[in-house]
Amino acid sequence: MEKLKIQGGVPLNGTIRVSGAKNSAVALIPATILANSPVTIEGLPDISDVQILSDLIEEIGGQVSFESGELTVDPSKMVAMPLPSGKVKKLRASYYLMGAMLGRFNKAVVGLPGGCHLGPRPIDQHIKGFEALGAQVTNEQGAIYLRADELRGARIYLDVVSVGATINIMLAAVRAKGQTIIENAAKEPEIIDVATLLTNMGARIKGAGTNVIRIDGVDELRGCRHSIIPDRIEAGTFMIMAAGAGERVVIDNVIPQHIESIIAKMREMGVKIETSSDQILVMGNRDFKAVDIKTLVYPGFPTDLQQPFTSLLTRATGTSVVTDTIYGARFKHIDELRRMNATIKVEGRSAIINGPTQLQGAKVKASDLRAGAALVTAGLMAKGITEVTGLEHIDRGYSHLVDKLSGLGAVIWRERMTDSEIEQFQNS
Repeated sequence: MEKLKIQGGVPLNGTIRVSGAKNSAVALIPATILANSPVTIEGLPDISDVQILSDLIEEIGGQVSFESGELTVDPSKMVAMPLPSGKVKKLRASYYLMGAMLGRFNKAVVGLPGGCHLGPRPIDQHIKGFEALGAQVTNEQGAIYLRADELRGARIYLDVVSVGATINIMLAAVRAKGQTIIENAAKEPEIIDVATLLTNMGARIKGAGTNVIRIDGVDELRGCRHSIIPDRIEAGTFMIMAAGAGERVVIDNVIPQHIESIIAKMREMGVKIETSSDQILVMGNRDFKAVDIKTLVYPGFPTDLQQPFTSLLTRATGTSVVTDTIYGARFKHIDELRRMNATIKVEGRSAIINGPTQLQGAKVKASDLRAGAALVTAGLMAKGITEVTGLEHIDRGYSHLVDKLSGLGAVIWRERMTDSEIEQFQNS
């Protein structure tokens, strides 16, 4: 096991490039199951979630090659092999295997998903959609069993706006007979990305990116080549880091329209930002104003940036309130920020930050992916050395983070943990 060490207070300068979108990648890879010939996806991030999904595709008979961010899957010899546990439990997005395998084979056995512990994240809307399409769904010994004699199109209203349910129903519906209409669908750019891949494979989808998606089922999908969109969450994370610890930082390979909510809030704070078609320039400014944040479904402020933004708000003058309406338990990073001298308290679904505060380096632990990003952000701003454990969470979503930040001048490195440190970490 390794830990991350950061020498804070070193100004960041230069250009940093955003990788392909993690939240697209984890859906695009299962979507390849639906094709009858090889599918190539360009620009995938080099993260552990991509590797785990690639391994799962191989477990059910897919032939996979992954090199320099380009993944090719030949699904022609896949079989409906059960995936009850093992790697399935290592990431939340393994549930996309349910929709994809149901669409391809009319049956699937997939273990209940894992991933970051962010409180209750039920998959009831996924199951509701599968049942509407004609599948029988049962929970047997910790795995979801899906069986259908035939999938038929249906009108499905999602009680809760859910990215996962929207995509999963799309994956099953593209091979169903007749038309499927998903109402109250999520609108995230990652949904458009998945719909674009499926359309290139021969699916008939209209309305992706709106709250009503119409899908006319087809008998067969073919292989194709697809380029993934840039990761808007990684772009937002780099913007936050640049605002907190940078002087002049250019974020390259970004679609500014995908992160308008974060740009607006940072400008409200007093951060100087310039945008072009595929780049964002963030210029250093230490005179920040307190702002209030409320996470909402897209195009609102993303829950995935709530935690790193909380770190930035410790530099703002006044009292800021961060409310997470998506995941009410997403405040495990607060105790760690307190170790670094932050003045924060949690009340219900809100964190209340009083600033400005000079953060101090400390030993902290990442409890989930975006908490890890928050602690790295705090470490870059802090005085002294910050030591972050729990890197397996950060590695799930940020490709070559140390190399990228080092390229901006950050003093950041990984070290192997001693046996006693590992024992202490596992018992904490």
